This record gives sequence, C-alpha cells and structure tokens, in this order.
Amino acid sequence: MEHGLGAAPGWATRSNETLVTEFVLQGFSEHPRLQLPLFGCFFSLYTVALTGNAVIIAVVSHSASLQSPMYFFLCNLAAMDIVCTSSVLPKALAGLAFEENTISFPGCMAQLFFLTWSASSQLLLLTVMAYDRYVAICRPLHYSTWMSPRLCRLLAVGVWAVCALNGSLHAGLMTRLSFCGPNVIAHFFCEIPPLLLLSCSPTLVNSIMTVLADAFYGVVNFLLTLASYGCIVASILRMRSAAGRRRAFSTCSSHLLVVAVYYSAVFCAYISPASSYRPERSKVSAVLYTMLNPTLNPIIYSLRNTEVKHALGRLVQALLRPGVHGLPP
Repeated sequence: MEHGLGAAPGWATRSNETLVTEFVLQGFSEHPRLQLPLFGCFFSLYTVALTGNAVIIAVVSHSASLQSPMYFFLCNLAAMDIVCTSSVLPKALAGLAFEENTISFPGCMAQLFFLTWSASSQLLLLTVMAYDRYVAICRPLHYSTWMSPRLCRLLAVGVWAVCALNGSLHAGLMTRLSFCGPNVIAHFFCEIPPLLLLSCSPTLVNSIMTVLADAFYGVVNFLLTLASYGCIVASILRMRSAAGRRRAFSTCSSHLLVVAVYYSAVFCAYISPASSYRPERSKVSAVLYTMLNPTLNPIIYSLRNTEVKHALGRLVQALLRPGVHGLPP
C-alpha cells in the first residue's frame, strides 16, 4: 500500500480511509524497570531453546539406537520448537532493547502464520506421540505394524501440512480485515485476539474460525491425549511386576510432563473468546508456550531419558575424536 499525501508513517489512505501499514508491539513497555532483566531472561531462554532442540535433532539423527517412532516424533517436535521460539523471540528482544518496536503489516502476518503453524503442529505432535506410547504399552505385539516407518513419515508430513494450512487460513483471513484505528498491539508479538480487537471491519468469520481451531487443536487433541494416557495408566496398573510398571511409566513420564505444561499454557492463553482477552494474562501464558516450553522440552527429554543421555555422550565423544565418523549404536 502506498502512503497518501500527508499520511503519518505507518498509515496509508484508501477511499478516504486511513489504513494501518505497520503496528506497534506494546511488549512490556508498561514495565520499564523490567526491560533489562526481561531482556537477559528472554535471551538466555532463546539461546538454551535453540541449542537444546538443535542438540536433540543432532543426537536423534546420528544415533542408531534412537531410530524409533518416539524419537522420530521428538525430532519433529524439536524442529517445531525452534520455529515457534524463532518466530517470536527476535522481535520480542528488539522491543526490549529499543524504545519503540514496530512491525510492518506483512511482517505481522508472517509472524502470525509461523506462530500458528508451529503452535498447532506442537499440539498435533503431542497427540501423535501419546498414540505412539499407547501402542507401545497397550498393543506391543502390533507396534512394528501400527507404527511402521512409512506410517510415521506420513503422520509427520500430515501434521506439518494440515497445520501449515491452518496457519495460512488464519493469516489469509486476517489480511482481509481493515485496520484504520489504533495500531498498538497489546502484546509482544502478533496474535489473533489483539489483532481482532484493533480491526475496524467485521470479524465474525475470523472469530468463528478461531473458535473452531481452538476446539480442534486444543480440546479435541487434549481429549485424545487424555484417552491415550487413560488406557496407558490402566494397562500399567494391570501389570503384575513392579519393575515392569516402573519401566513402562518411565517411557511416557517425560511426554506426560511436557503435555501437562504445554496444555496449561495454551488453555490459559487461547481457550477464551477475543472479547474477554486480557493482555497481562495472555503475555504470561505466551511466555510459557513460546519460550519456556521450547526451553524445557529438550531438558526434560534428555535428563529423564537414559537412551538420549547415552547417545548424547557418544555424540560428544565422536566430536572430540577427529577422524571418527558416525556413532556406534
């Protein structure tokens, strides 16, 4: 969009209307004393999240002992963690470092797409991982058939494609709206609820699609995950051996912990209509699922998983010994 004569920066005119061409991310500007501590905290979380998830991908990719469906999906989850945190953190850090943090309209839509894509992919992947644990514990004789490499690849591609379509749909619907009033987003990134509150055109379709997406990705996937773990717990309790029960529970405890933390943040942030949007609550929830979760996931899966720790040790040894290629199983 071209700027009209006399239009202020960040605004354009069309048919006697003044339209927004860039937004101002409010971030944490209402707490100036916290700017520096938050910058240090967010930068540390971003560094750990990038490093930890990259290490998970490297360890799983280079270790023969981790070539199983559970670790294949863990690798996909780590990749989506990187996409999620990288779509938000750089701009959030810029907002903490500078007085005014602006983002262009196309940049805002791109951020909205990548965040929606990665967040919905994480929810679907957690459901697929819960199903994987269900088959491994409750249907062990069928595991190699029901979770074949071909099926795992199809599931991963399906998750990425369906969620990319979801992100494209929400971003596309948002581009059809007009923004001709205030351009300050009460958040540290572009998110659907605060953007809908700024629109000066009808947002009914956007609101309906948001509720449907929340219902599918949030409620339905949560219920499917809950059902999987209900069957898992029932199966574990039927085991006669205490050692067998401990071993079975240890294979899914890390995933269960990640699910609990992630859904707590998502339900708090999204399972509510845009009209009841509260910026402070949303910011706290967003910190959990865009920063803390991607940071904790690789830590939880590595510290609570003996196979990952052993594979990581072998990878470090291989890197410290020049001339040695590959990793032993």
